[in-house]
This record gives sequence, structure tokens and C-alpha cells, in this order.
Amino acid sequence: MAATLFIDGKWRASSAGRIHEVRSPHDGSLVTTVDEASAADVEDAIDAARKSFDSGVFACWSWRERSELVGRIADLLERDAKLIAKKESDDTGKRLIEAEYDVADVVATFRHFAALGEKHDDHIVDVGLAHVTSRIVSEPIGVCSLIGPWNYPLLQIAWKVAPALVAGCSFILKPSELTPESAIHLMQLVEEAGTPLGVANLILGPGSVVGYALTTDPRIDMVSFTGGLSTGKTIMVGAAPTIKRLALELGGKNPHIIFADADLEAAIDNAVTGAFLHSGQVCSAGTRLIVERSVHDQVVSEIVRRAKEIRLGGPEDLSAETGPLISQSHFKSVENYVAKGVAEGARLLVGGVRANREDLVNGWYFLPTVFDGCTTDMYCVQEESFGPIMTVEVFDSEREAIALGNDTIFGLSGGVWSRDLEKAARVAAGLRHGTIWVNDYGPYRPAAEWGGYKQSGNGRELGSHGLSEYLEIKHIWTNNSPSKSGWFHDSSGGDVQ
Repeated sequence: MAATLFIDGKWRASSAGRIHEVRSPHDGSLVTTVDEASAADVEDAIDAARKSFDSGVFACWSWRERSELVGRIADLLERDAKLIAKKESDDTGKRLIEAEYDVADVVATFRHFAALGEKHDDHIVDVGLAHVTSRIVSEPIGVCSLIGPWNYPLLQIAWKVAPALVAGCSFILKPSELTPESAIHLMQLVEEAGTPLGVANLILGPGSVVGYALTTDPRIDMVSFTGGLSTGKTIMVGAAPTIKRLALELGGKNPHIIFADADLEAAIDNAVTGAFLHSGQVCSAGTRLIVERSVHDQVVSEIVRRAKEIRLGGPEDLSAETGPLISQSHFKSVENYVAKGVAEGARLLVGGVRANREDLVNGWYFLPTVFDGCTTDMYCVQEESFGPIMTVEVFDSEREAIALGNDTIFGLSGGVWSRDLEKAARVAAGLRHGTIWVNDYGPYRPAAEWGGYKQSGNGRELGSHGLSEYLEIKHIWTNNSPSKSGWFHDSSGGDVQ
């Protein structure tokens, strides 16, 4: 087995000799074996990142030079796109075509930040004094811990690595232990592109083993984390003593609102996609369907019909439309979620159980599920399942639709369907979520910011703010004609002895 930890410019094995088996969610087969870092390995990675940053070996590069580096990485990603997609598909169990789309988005993300860096410049502010130059400069924040999830392993890592490099930061990357292969390949490309030693470091292993130091060590200046709410809260507590900057994306319970005057055919189709794409393992999944009462029966019956027709299958199944859940533990979590929904009175219309097709029984396949008769006091409405589960609520007025959409601790994303664009705009303005789609659901572009309100997290990724997360802003005031302030009395008459 080739060494899979990357520390201070060298590939190395776990110092404790620990390894981790990556298993396919499709059938449980062994995908690969990787090193599992020890606490000593994490210490070495933090030390390497800190030393590289403090030395200025990379931070001293110009914006253009760093942007060119990120552009070279984009070229290498494009070169290896097929290979990376296969690794991602093997690890996650998602269809190969989905993984290929994801890698294309990764390339677009690196190109976006490379272009953003090319245009970045300091600026002068007018302070009303001819003899003063007041300059605002952007500097890298320092050493960053970049911690990614398993559902979109490389894509959400790209949202962190690309801006960190353009900004001139050093970092330690920790992908999910369930899906490490694409991150390993990315680090090989980061090395190939010519990143200085110690700037980019890769640690593998579960958060319970390696996560604590990555989020609490005083040598870390910033933590960017995508994952669950409870882990995000733990990170905030651990980061508090040293006041680290945090960028947290902690999921959502996303309302998908359909008015009676919507294009119902399009709305229903997007509702099915929004809830069941990647078996609901999407932070922005539209799993809370909120539909106007007068079209409830029509909309829900059609969604149930469509849900029954969704074909599940593995990465190589060309007829499959969605894949398995990521792991046995997550499968059990989704099962428990359904049981709670039934117990509290939600009406199970379809799904709710394991897929029993012969070719799927060795994997973690869960049937698309729809609960009707739901209210906002139910667990299944308030808590994120991260599985293929849609809950249905009804409303009678625009005001009620907004109130229902906001009745959640989360605030990541939401959708609104109506032919009345003024009404849709009012609802979009009233919803406290970071992204609102009107007459659409799910698309994003690297040029537009991504992040949540409330307990969906803080900070933003992508757009221009996604770069700002990795920068400190410094104001440099230069008096070009220095003189005495004259504030305090000077008995010497001002003569310097």
C-alpha cells in the first residue's frame, strides 16, 4: 500500500501503523486501504503548515502567481477527471455520471478562484487629507484546517482548498474517512502543480481521533468545516479560547414551497429531484414540501407515483437514477428517523424500508419515502434525515407559507414555485435561508455565494466572499508629510536633545 498521508511535502505512512479500509456502499466490497493518522502525525502536519506560513515561502507570492498555481491545478484536475470520478464513485456509491458532474464542478471552482485572484488588488480610500495615503490590503489569514464531508467529497473540499491557496494560506486538509480517495488524488495534483513544501498537508482519519487538534490547536488560525450540526457546535466551543475564525456549513431542513398557480408539472419534477437526488444525501435537499392546500392531493399523488418509479442502483448501473446511503450506521439512522415519523403520526405514503431487489441487498439502499400529514412540531419535519425522505405540509396563504418555511432552526436553502413573480419575490425575501430558488431547485454556480442563516452555519463559500473568508484586512495609513501632533504641551519648545 502506498503511503497516503501528505505532510511537509512528503508522502508517508501512519506513525502508529494504523490503516483504514474503505468499503463500497453499493455492496460492502473493499475499495481501498489508506493510512489512519495518529495524534503525532496531526502534530507534524500542523507544525509543517505553521512553519511554512511563518517563513513566508508561499504568502510572499504575488496574487497572480498564486492564481496561476490554482489554474494549473484546475488543468490537472481536468486531465484526470475520469480517474477522479471513478474514485469518487467507488467511495460514495453514487452513479459514475454524477461523480463526473461533480468533478466538472470542481474544475469550475478552481478556475473561478484563479480568476478572482487575478483581479484582486489593494485599494486606496479617500480620507480627505492630501498628505495621507490610506491603503486597504488583504493578507492571508494564516494556517487553516479544512474539514470536508462524505457526500460531495472533492467538491466541498475544492470550495476550501482553492480559495485558501489563492489567498496564500497554508493548510491541513482532512476529508471524511469514508471517502478519502479523491482528496488523496487532489493532493498529488497540488504537489505536481508546484506548491511549496509544507503549504498543503493531508491527514486521514476519523474526527474523534484527529479532529480535536485540528480545531483547537493555537497554531491554527481558521477552521472551515462542512458537516453535521452537533460537530459544528463542538468545533465552535473548541475554537473559542483562541478566537479562531470559523466558516461552518452545517446542513439544512430546506422548505420547498409550491403555490397553486405554479407550473405544477415543472414544480413536481423538481420536487422529486430536490428530495431524492443522491438519495437525499445533500445538505440543500428540498425534503420539506410545503404545498398550497387546493393542489395538495394533485401534487402529492404525482410525487408518490414518481417516487415509486425511481430506480436504485450501483455506480456502474447505467439505468440507475440514484444510489445507496453511505454506510451501515447512516442506514440505521435513516431507519430510526422513519420509525419516529410513523410514531408521531406522519402518514407513510411510499417507501420507508430497505430496497429488497436481489442485486441491492448487500448495499445500503433505502427506498424513496414520502410522509404526508406533517406539522412543524414533528421530529421528521424539524430534524435533518440526510436520506431520501420527503415530508409534506400544507398552507392556505402567502403569509403562512413564509411562516412555515422559517419554522426551523436551519436556514440553508429553499425553493418557491409560482407564476406570480411578484409574489414569489415577496416570499423569497421573507424566507431566512442563504439561497432561494424561484421556479427552480438546486442549481448553484461558483460565482454565487453559498452558506446558511441560523444554525445552518456561518460564513460563506464560493463567490467573492468565499475568498474573503481566508483573508485578513489591514489598513495602512501613511502620512507623507509628518508633523507634530501638538496634543500635549511640550515645555522644551520642541527641540530634540
